Amino acid sequence: MSKSPRKTGKRPSAALNTRAGAAQTREPAERGQIVLVLQGGGALGAYQAGVYQAMHEAGLEPDWVIGTSIGAINAALIAGNAPENRLGRLHEFWRRMDRGPISDMISRMPMMGPAAANMLTMTQGLKGFFTPNPLAFAGMNIPLGAEKAAYYNTAALEKTLSELIDFDLVAKARPRLTVGAANVRTSEMRYFDSRDETLSIKHVMASGALPPAFPAVRIGEDLYWDGGILSNTPVEAVFDDTNRKTSLIFAVHIWNPNGDEPKTLNDVFHRQKDLQYSSRAANHIRRQQQLHQLRHVVAQLGRSIPEADRTPEILELMKHGCLVRMHVVRLLAPAIKGENHAKDLDFSTTGISARWNAGYEETARVLNTAPWEQSYGEEDGFILHEASGGVMATTGHIEPK
Repeated sequence: MSKSPRKTGKRPSAALNTRAGAAQTREPAERGQIVLVLQGGGALGAYQAGVYQAMHEAGLEPDWVIGTSIGAINAALIAGNAPENRLGRLHEFWRRMDRGPISDMISRMPMMGPAAANMLTMTQGLKGFFTPNPLAFAGMNIPLGAEKAAYYNTAALEKTLSELIDFDLVAKARPRLTVGAANVRTSEMRYFDSRDETLSIKHVMASGALPPAFPAVRIGEDLYWDGGILSNTPVEAVFDDTNRKTSLIFAVHIWNPNGDEPKTLNDVFHRQKDLQYSSRAANHIRRQQQLHQLRHVVAQLGRSIPEADRTPEILELMKHGCLVRMHVVRLLAPAIKGENHAKDLDFSTTGISARWNAGYEETARVLNTAPWEQSYGEEDGFILHEASGGVMATTGHIEPK
């Protein structure tokens, strides 16, 4: 039996736990709701579990979790368990994903070791996740049926999730759960939200149904694929929400948006995949920052007009204003030594542990810094904090104390 990721690295300090508790006494006026947004990325999702561990140990539980693909699975494990059980269920899920000591030994061999270990996953599957679909390898035109047309069967994942997630708790929407999936017929992104409808295991499975590996999942009359096909970083669900709220948003990015020029074909495949699944996240966030700043400006202009001078036309325009403040903490997962373009298949003990611990340590540093607790100018409605490799950069006008 493989070991769960170790609780190594620097733990959040006692001061952090005090700060978290103090921040909670000031909420919701200053900090607002806590939102955790999780990308898709297979084995890379172990980083997200480390992020949650640091938040959990700091007493910073999310009010809303949003995810796509493996992010949707991690999100459902959080939303579908009581706070005291969440970390344990995440450990159990990732223990079941671990390929074990033989794969780990192979992955640590020089040169072709990581590729060989990933090939084991591709040929044999994962006991708690997916198994090969023999008919799919018999020919491209074999009539498998709309809900079985894939190289793998995910019945094992359905069993795993049914054992680890309580969907009665998900239905209470505390925390709220949102998972993104792509409508196969219309090519439109659909966010299934526990605030608005009853979610089941099918919704989580649909969010992770990445073709051609995994089969589409039917919900109602429509088939759905992995939401990462259309938007692998579902942070827009927060910004487009009805009745926006002041929020502290942790956007966890597990694909590297920045990288070196590729010099080999392996580099090309690796960089291409990072670009594809980082999903233009930086551009999305910058665009949303511009839009929210405009909403902020509209609201401020509206407030500057005396009530006696507010015509019906002005009042209608003022509805587009919004004075809520959003702090977005963008956590960028680091590259792990030896990884290649198949890193999302790296379910080795070493790979899972390294990514989990990286997420834990980076988030602990961020929480100890807590840049959102600074005083910012009234004109700042959207403040971005980017954390990568222990470096924090903030865009906002910090007011002197």
